[in-house]
Order: sequence, then structure tokens, then C-alpha cells
Amino acid sequence: MAKGEGAESGSAAGLLPTSILQASERPAQEPKKKKQQLSVCNKLCYAVGGAPYQVTGCALGFFLQIYLLDVAQVGPFSASIILFVGRAWDAITDPLVGFCISKSSWTCLGRLMPWIIFSTPLAVIAYFLIWFVPDIPQGQTYWYLLFYCLFETLVTCFHVPYSALTMFISTEQTERDSATAYRMTVEVLGTVLGTAIQGQIVGQADMPCFQDHNSSAEASQSTNGTHYITSHRETQNAYLLAAGVIAFIYVICAVILTLGVRERREPYEAKQAEPIAYFQGLRLVMSHGPYIKLITGFLFTSLAFMLVEGNFVLFCTYTLGFRNEFQNLLLAIMLSATFTIPVWQWFLTRFGKKTAVYVGISSAVPFLILVALMESNLIVTYVVAVAAGISVAAAFLLPWSMLPDVIDDFHLKQPHFHGTEPIFFSFYVFFTKFASGVSLGISTLSLHFAGYKTLSCSQPEHVKFTLNMLVTMAPIVLILLGLLLFKLYPIDEERRRQNKKALQALRDEASSSGCSETDSTELASIL
Repeated sequence: MAKGEGAESGSAAGLLPTSILQASERPAQEPKKKKQQLSVCNKLCYAVGGAPYQVTGCALGFFLQIYLLDVAQVGPFSASIILFVGRAWDAITDPLVGFCISKSSWTCLGRLMPWIIFSTPLAVIAYFLIWFVPDIPQGQTYWYLLFYCLFETLVTCFHVPYSALTMFISTEQTERDSATAYRMTVEVLGTVLGTAIQGQIVGQADMPCFQDHNSSAEASQSTNGTHYITSHRETQNAYLLAAGVIAFIYVICAVILTLGVRERREPYEAKQAEPIAYFQGLRLVMSHGPYIKLITGFLFTSLAFMLVEGNFVLFCTYTLGFRNEFQNLLLAIMLSATFTIPVWQWFLTRFGKKTAVYVGISSAVPFLILVALMESNLIVTYVVAVAAGISVAAAFLLPWSMLPDVIDDFHLKQPHFHGTEPIFFSFYVFFTKFASGVSLGISTLSLHFAGYKTLSCSQPEHVKFTLNMLVTMAPIVLILLGLLLFKLYPIDEERRRQNKKALQALRDEASSSGCSETDSTELASIL
């Protein structure tokens, strides 16, 4: 086992001839080009492009269910179909869009930018119509199912090429890592912004809870009709206003990204033939050991954090008894994550990415244990929320920082094939969304079997215990399994440095005007 892993982690850099790695021994080679440094403005413009996905996703994740049930008044069964089908379709669209992008040709705007530009206006329209209540009582389910799936398709056409853009803003690993840190900071701010905008604008639509279902029915029957209609319309308008504000942010961020980022093509890629066939590329990607180990490890850790995220509000409301504090606790988590992302970026640069994974993600475990064992205490809960935000920041940053390393390693093993970047990123997003769907299904089924009561001020003890397990013990087990799988991930800092040297040699050979066809063929054969 050890020998096999060592053989797999061997870098192509050690196989390159000295004449390639040492520029001084090449008699007619051009002076070494300056590194592609990204300005702070470039990194900020790139980072802003990550906000639309997070702002809209956060608003939909926290508020779509209650909107369908209480505002659009779609039946619970129909609402579950809309949410499940929409989430499943969202996961499926990632590899489909990745396939289409892999077939795209380079244009004057690049290969990825046209997808971002042309999907934006359609996505904004679809998002706004999700929050509109049509006057078609018999067709509301189809309306929301149509526009929810349409929006998820269009936002995928934005987010998959944007994620793959990481590989095309610079050829320098350090620059890509730095840009990724900027991006993760903005994306965490996007989640805060989405929660704040949606929560503050529609906060007036809070529904009262009832001690039992009989009092709920009596209250409904005694409600004045005119007052109810007026209040309901105001609530609908509040959701539309929030949708309009978020749609405006979506457009502004897309414009900044388009104007502030230039897509760069690899010099050695430009001299090669047409991109690899999609299914051939998919087979190669899925057989690349480091990629499988990376996404498997992050699949477990992502599922852990999504279980916490999906049940956090219910846990604070019913298990801890903080009905009016969950918004502030959520804000504490997101702000803590925002401020600590630069710290994690420094940490992974100083100590390595694998070390950052172990320290960052495992840091949530003791605080989850504390929440599981302690009595309800607001001050302690705030402390745990801040500490959880530190671990959330690591979970946000590290996957997107490590994926480019895997792609670089793949390029060295398969130098004749290019155009696979969208496959790498789209299938990682697919597995992440798959984890989200699994967490949603587990949570809903668990609460259903525990006897959850809708619109009730309190829940049975079985429900409180189930929420405690979903937010504490289950995530702890998943985190430990994920960290165990990361032990098999072969790309450490030494291998990263070797891959960087080998890739730089490959780029220098491709861009050198004095490089003969024979030398290029020899280089590809050696790699």
C-alpha cells in the first residue's frame, strides 16, 4: 500500500531532463518571463463574481420553504416536490453544463466568459419570478417548479464557468490561491448579505406559533378577511422587493467580473489540437486518484456542515429555546468566518494545505461536543457560534484552493489532453449538491419520524433529541470520517513544488520561439 501510494505521488518534475529544468544550459533560450502577478483590483473583481451564487442560494435555502407554504400557500406535499426536484435538477445540471462548456470554442471574450455574460439576464428574470405569486391556483406547483429549475440551470451556467475560471486567471499557484482566498471572503460576505437582505425586508411576515393545532384552526377562522388579504399582499410585495434587490446585486457583480477579469489561455494548450471528447475526459478525470480522494473527503465534511446549516434554526428555536436569537447567532457565524478566511489563507501558505484541513475542520469538533452536552446558555452559544465560524471558513476556502493543485497534477500526467477543467469543477459542485440533498432528506425524514409539529411553539422531546443529534453527533462522525480519508490524499507541499516546476518548464517550452517540434514531442513523451 505504501509503495503504491508513493509511486502515485511521484512527480513528473523528477523525470524532466536537466536541459529543460535549467535555463542556463539552453544556448538559445529567451530570457525567463515575469510571473503573471494579479493586482488587488483583479483579485477583487474576480472575487465579486462569487457573490451572486451565494446571495441567491442563501435566500432560497433559508426562505423558499416558508415562502411556498405560508405566502404562496402551496400544499406541503407539492412544496416538497418542488424543493426536492429543484435540488435534484440543480445537481444534474452541473455535469451537463460542464459537458457543454468543454465543447465550447475560444472566442475574443474567452471560453468561459460568454457563458457568464449571456446567462445573467435570464437568471435574474427567473429568480424574480420564483418570488411572484401567480393568480393560477391550479397551476402554482408547475409555475414554481418551472422557474425554480430554470433558475438553477441558469445560475449553474454562471457558477460552473466561474469556478473553472480559477485556472485561467493566472498560471501561478500562489496567485490562484490568493485569488481564491479573496473569492471565499466575498462568498461568505454574500451569505451574510443574502440572509440580511431577505431577513430584514420580509421580517414583517413572521408567522405566530400556536400551542396546539386546535388553537391554530380557531385563529385562522376568526381572522378578519380584509385584514388578512391586506397583510398577505404586503408580505408578497416584501418578498418581491427582496428579490429585486438581490437581482440588482447579481447584475452588478456580473458586470464587475466581466470588466475586471481577463481569461488567459495556457500557452501549451493553444498549440494543441481540439479539446478532448467529454466522456473520454470524464473517464480520465474520474480515474485520477488525487481527485477522487479529495472529493470523497470533502463530501463527508461538506455533509457535516450542511447538516448543521440545515437544522440550525430549528435547533436554536426548539432545542436551545432561542426563538428570537437564531438570526443573530447565524450572523455571528458568518462574520466570524469572513474575518478568519485571511487567517486560513496565511496558515495554508505557511504550513501547507493538508495541515490546514486537519486543523481547520477538526477545530469544530470540541465545540460541537460542548453544544451537545451543555444546558441552554445564550453566552456559551454565542462563543460556540464564533468558534464554528472559524471552522466554516476553512471548509469554505480549502476545497477551492486544493482543486487547482489536483488539476495541475492531472495536466502533468495527461499533457496531451486539455479542456477538462469544467469537468473537474462541475463534478465537484455536483457532489457538493448531492451532499446537500442527502442532508435535506435525512433531516426531513428524521424529524418526520420523531413527530415534528408544524407551527407549534414547542416540540416533543424526541424532536429535540433528534435535532441535537443532527447538529452535533452526526456532524462529528462525518468530520472524523472525512479527515481519515484525507490521509490518503497524496498531494503534499513537496509534490506541489515539484508540479509547479514541471508545469513552468512545460509553459516555457511552449512559449519559447526557439523550441523545435522535436523538442516539444520529446517533452510531451517524457511527461
